[in-house]
Formats: sequence, structure tokens, C-alpha cells
Amino acid sequence: MSEVKLSAEIRTEFGKGAARATRRNKQIPAVIYGHGQAPKHVAVEGHALTMALKTPNVLISLDIAGEGTELVIPKAVQKDPLKRTVDHVDFLAVKKGEKVTVEVPVQAEGELAAGGNLLEHVLATVSVEAEATHLPEALTVSVAGLEAGASVHAQDIALPSGVALVTEADAVVLQVVAAQVEAPAEVEAEGAEA
Repeated sequence: MSEVKLSAEIRTEFGKGAARATRRNKQIPAVIYGHGQAPKHVAVEGHALTMALKTPNVLISLDIAGEGTELVIPKAVQKDPLKRTVDHVDFLAVKKGEKVTVEVPVQAEGELAAGGNLLEHVLATVSVEAEATHLPEALTVSVAGLEAGASVHAQDIALPSGVALVTEADAVVLQVVAAQVEAPAEVEAEGAEA
């Protein structure tokens, strides 16, 4: 996983009005937690942060004006419900070599067995523990040839080296369900008349 470098500055004013003023200035308010330190309130350049957050569990090197650099990963992202723009981000401070627990998206690949079956994503993500600088962006599961009734458990997912599963091993992640077949309209009409 590559590091994204962003610039930030310390925020000294708090509350709704100050957050709105920060966003008007094309920045996003954020807080950095972790390592037993007091929370650090920062404003990060808006567009660059929004683009960086498109990558799950992105590792960000924040260059904080007058404070040096801080290595962080996003822990919580608050978005405007209508505009879908990023309103606020909570970052977790990390160090190289440190293990962290994160949610990683699960992606399915391959064709199901013939028969019009449907693939249901029971869990969109699974929790894993990995080194902060080597977090997987996604986990891929092959569903090739699976038939109705088959399921993929968390323990069935191949993990990269250095990554440990935190989600319960027997948790169902994906399952194949038979497609519902509707009765033809003519048959329903005959049944109604009788």
C-alpha cells in the first residue's frame, strides 16, 4: 500500500461555525487520536483528502504546518447526507511496524453455477489485523461454480501474509441463493377464477 502525502494545519477554533468556515476555505476539519496523546484538531486540504479516501484504509502522511508529519489512517468519515461530501474525518495515528485492526471490503470474482442463482453479500467487510503500513485494500473471493445453498465463511478467505482474521471464523460472508421464479400470469388468473 502506498502512502498519500497531504498538507494540514492546526485548528484552534471549534464548533459548527468554525467547521463551516473551514469547509468554505476548501478544507476538511479532522481530529487525530492515538498513542495516548491528546487529540490533535487539524484542517486538511479538501479535494486531496476526498480523493485519498476513495481508497479503503489509505495510509496518509499528514504534513502539519509547524508540527511535523503524522502517519494516520482514517477511522471514521462523516459525510453530508444530501451532498455526499466529506464533513469531518477521525484519524488514528499509527507507526511503522504497529499492528492495527481495520475493516476490509470483500469482493467476489467468478461465475456462479448455471441456474439463475444469486450471490448475496452477507458481510460487505471483514475485520483483519495487519501492520499499519501493509493494509490490504480489498480481499477477493472466488465464487466460481458455487451452487444454491453454498456459502463462503470468513475462514475461507485467503489472506495476504502478515494479515490475521479478526472476524469470527465461522461468520458467513457470501452465500448463493436460488432465484425466486414467478408463476406465469395466465396460471395465476386461472387459479383466481377457480
